[in-house]
Amino acid sequence: MKSPLLSLPGAVPAEGVDEGVAAHYGDLFREQRALADGTGFVDLSHRGVITVSGEDRLSWLHLLLTQHVSELPAGRATEALILSAHGHIEHALYLVDDGETVWAHVEPGTQEALIAYLESMKFFYRVEVADRTADFAVVHLPAGSIADAPDGVVVRETAYGRDLFLPRADLESYAEQAGPPVGILAHEALRVEQHRPRLGFETDHRTIPHELGWIGTAVHLQKGCYRGQETVARVQNLGKPPRRLVFLHLDGSEVHLPVPGTEIRLADDGPDGRKVGFITTSVRHYELGPVALALVKRNVPVDARLMAGETAAAQEVVVEP
Repeated sequence: MKSPLLSLPGAVPAEGVDEGVAAHYGDLFREQRALADGTGFVDLSHRGVITVSGEDRLSWLHLLLTQHVSELPAGRATEALILSAHGHIEHALYLVDDGETVWAHVEPGTQEALIAYLESMKFFYRVEVADRTADFAVVHLPAGSIADAPDGVVVRETAYGRDLFLPRADLESYAEQAGPPVGILAHEALRVEQHRPRLGFETDHRTIPHELGWIGTAVHLQKGCYRGQETVARVQNLGKPPRRLVFLHLDGSEVHLPVPGTEIRLADDGPDGRKVGFITTSVRHYELGPVALALVKRNVPVDARLMAGETAAAQEVVVEP
């Protein structure tokens, strides 16, 4: 869905998965600083929005999601995954219950497949699943923001800020009074700094939650059965994940960032060394310079010097080997 805020001065459209909102509004680093300082807002109106209502909504979702939600208090934000039968990540949901309805936003374009799966699992439960993307837009206010949420708007509050489920018809009027607009690239830069994985960026068809540090934040280890739980329990109790998420400081003298998918190898092995991982997201941060998230093989030494393509990289541990 194309945001009306693309008509704001300086707006440059984003590409790829984030098409439909602004990549930036003319000054990427200024926008990053604004978010870090708790000012401005990010237009995330391209994300999918779904709701689940009905008196069985929490107990039903508890059976399907990796997170413990059967007793989720109204207003408490959480995140959860849906896994395949083999434990691979298929969907990521960022949700909150308002006392009557569970609201969740998901990656752009994934809501239809998610809803199809949820509908197939309704059976006799008293629940209603709806795609509300056409009616509601997600707006993000950074941590520390003093901007008000309009009356009646569902708010999902986390340590990283507040996500507003704003009526789409009110998006332009809200933007006029919410502070300077901030593009999705600035939002992504802070996400990378915070080591937060994103579905479709840090994941591929075989990613399991342990590899990305989603155990605890999106996967509850003390809840009942859900699809893929056997893999989660086996890795938790008996082994280690085959890969691990790392944060990379990239050589700042390079003009171009290594793009997602760029192969990573050990610097000591030379240009013909074997592949030990790949870049998942790369950004230019206003303070840290060029940085990235990457997936590497678990046994890569934590002090190893790496090369991302032709770019030297130093790693910080996100997921312990």
